[in-house]
Amino acid sequence: MKIQAMMLAALMLAGCGTVQTVAFSDKFSTDQLKAKKSYCGAVPRIYSGVTYDFCMLHAEKPDDVDAFDYKNATPGLLVDAAVSGVLDTLLLPYTIYKQQADGSIEIN
Repeated sequence: MKIQAMMLAALMLAGCGTVQTVAFSDKFSTDQLKAKKSYCGAVPRIYSGVTYDFCMLHAEKPDDVDAFDYKNATPGLLVDAAVSGVLDTLLLPYTIYKQQADGSIEIN
């Protein structure tokens, strides 16, 4: 039971906005947002996970996705934004430093 819970937690964190923007390269994050046709031009590193999730939420609806399936993805993104908010708060000292050193993650 513990192994299943750990695997579920790992899978959830892999899609987390904070993990996408802090643990992976800037190129990976921008490629993900470009692929979803996000309207965001940049993602600040401070609270980047929450911003990333809202950029995904306000991206174009893909042509090959049924509208019903697309609307059902919204609650998952909102839950992820809440989890990202907690992780972003814990990582705040690091992300403040990265914002000062590297600036925002430029998408376009």
